Amino acid sequence: MTHLSRRQFLATATLGAAAFGIAGAASADGHANHVVEIKGFAFAPGDLTIQAGDKVAFVNADRAPHTATADNGSFDTGRLGQGQEAVLTFTQPGVYTYFCAVHPAMKATITVTG
Repeated sequence: MTHLSRRQFLATATLGAAAFGIAGAASADGHANHVVEIKGFAFAPGDLTIQAGDKVAFVNADRAPHTATADNGSFDTGRLGQGQEAVLTFTQPGVYTYFCAVHPAMKATITVTG
């Protein structure tokens, strides 16, 4: 997974969901773009399988703030308010379990295949 500096993260997080077009669609580099919607105090989809190099946009559709924070600390979107999003690129195969740091009962998994 690509780690971003705070400045890079903030710049990336300001990208609109429209930049992704259709969830799962291939980008110019041949990798797919995916969307995890945070709505109803849940991540949807709760289990997502992607290829290494794919991007995932975490979009908060709730009024409450949320995060997508890896259980092992490998990524954290930071606090997302309503309508905000963060885009992360997953480069390393593996299983990434994550939760919302504001609402720890919210949990999901991203599986990255080679």
